[in-house]
Amino acid sequence: MKVLITRAPRWWSLRPVLTVSGIGLASFILFAVLAPVLTPQNPYDPLQLFGWDASSPPGTPGSGGFVYVLGTDGLGRDIFSSIAYGLRISLVVSITSAAIAAIIGLSAGVSAAYFGGWADIVIMRVVDLQLSLPTILIALIAIVTLGPGVDRIILALIIAQWAPYARVARGVALSETRKPYMDAAHLMRLRTLRVIFRHLLPNSIGPGLTLIPIEIGHAVALEATLSFLGLGVPLDQPSLGSSVASGFQYLLTGQYWISLFPGLALFALIASINLVGEDVRRRLDPRSRPL
Repeated sequence: MKVLITRAPRWWSLRPVLTVSGIGLASFILFAVLAPVLTPQNPYDPLQLFGWDASSPPGTPGSGGFVYVLGTDGLGRDIFSSIAYGLRISLVVSITSAAIAAIIGLSAGVSAAYFGGWADIVIMRVVDLQLSLPTILIALIAIVTLGPGVDRIILALIIAQWAPYARVARGVALSETRKPYMDAAHLMRLRTLRVIFRHLLPNSIGPGLTLIPIEIGHAVALEATLSFLGLGVPLDQPSLGSSVASGFQYLLTGQYWISLFPGLALFALIASINLVGEDVRRRLDPRSRPL
């Protein structure tokens, strides 16, 4: 008598990891939203800083009557508070830029498929050119041209991230334009914008939407990289990337905590977003679902 041993599907083994990632991401978001309540100081308010507490190691009692759990940086800013306020910028910048880039990219891809001809050629050649270059290079060129600032870094990330959405949306829209409902829309002589945004776009954006969670993680990494290089968020505003950069010069003196803890928080945030985003993509994409 043979005993059949069935192997659990591969996605089942990922459940614990995805659960931990989901809890971690929710904790990061809650930590960022409640930063003024959960942190002992606003590290970017000069009136709340104590200069004589600069470069204090983790666990040092502070002059304000609280303990610097993760230490302070060279300006006396509490690392724990800097991480909380930096998460705000990272999440706002990444979510906003990814959402707007998705809207622009999906609309451009669907329009290219609908109009065809020169419109398709121009849009897709721009997409091909952009996708042939590293995303960080495009973001660097954009931010150098626009200048530093939260609003400008959002615009730079939008410029760097819209192309993948356009490529995916165009491929789906090309097949949608040949379906009977599009012929019916043309026979009814509906306005072009109505055909595109009321009929073609809603039926073509499904695969493109699966890119959004992954692109949010990419946006977090791009923002941190630009801020680390001093081209992103200004130094007087919170950012995980600038927090890591502020402690880089102190590494050789043994003050590791200034860069270490913001770096770990950045790594955990990107990892949790990517894992949760991959799970969302798998659920939304029928081809990735287990049989």
